[in-house]
Amino acid sequence: MSTTGATADPLAALGSLPGVAESVESVRKAVDRVYGHRVMRRRSNEITSEAALRGARGSAALSGADWALEEVRRRSDFSADAEAMVVGAALRLTAEAGQLLSIWRQSPLRVLARLHLVAAATQGEEVGRPRQAGEPVDEPLLELPLPDAREVSGRLEGLADLIIAGSSAPALVTAAVVHGELLALRPFTSHNGLVARTAERIVLIGSGLDPKAVCPAEVGHAELGRASYLAALDGYVSGTPEGMAAWIAHCGRAVELGVRESTAVCEALQRGAA
Repeated sequence: MSTTGATADPLAALGSLPGVAESVESVRKAVDRVYGHRVMRRRSNEITSEAALRGARGSAALSGADWALEEVRRRSDFSADAEAMVVGAALRLTAEAGQLLSIWRQSPLRVLARLHLVAAATQGEEVGRPRQAGEPVDEPLLELPLPDAREVSGRLEGLADLIIAGSSAPALVTAAVVHGELLALRPFTSHNGLVARTAERIVLIGSGLDPKAVCPAEVGHAELGRASYLAALDGYVSGTPEGMAAWIAHCGRAVELGVRESTAVCEALQRGAA
């Protein structure tokens, strides 16, 4: 996303794209419905915990580790193989997200570096910082052209400036842009998809749209499927109004599907208590 130009608030400008206002309103209504569920008034902590687990499972699935929910719930060792490490990274990131909400608006780049450190769980010199010129990127499921390190640095700074400055844009728009920009840039040598989806989660929670973290967009992204995810991302990378609007709408549908998942959890708990 270009962060230059005459528009003082480019994120807010995206809210006027055709169809975006409708996506924003649909998401807001869906979130309001789940927050109004009677189970949420009494057992919201349980819904939050379950949403975190299901969100991590969904994010891992999009990074190539498509495990059944019960397998994620059952396992305690996530170091056995490459897929297990992806699932472990997704779980760690989901847990870490809640600890970084207060830092995000003041220092988003610091948060992103921390997320990569948590995901990678190694001590290599490339961990926890944007990649440098010549460093390869291990992100096999994303085959977009890779921006060079100089472009990555400039666009990350621009994104951080937008976050720090604040915007009147709806939370969905900001979350979608953060998510899309990180996928387009792949600023780290690994785990960029997991980090991007966690950053989207942080925006949705920290903005106040989903303060209890019960609307896991990662669930929806996984349910919509990798092909749909990548096609929508192509629209973001194109930079056209139509492409940007399609990506924001895709992220909105993902949030709504996350809401549906947590609503089903609420219903199951309610039946169990009856």
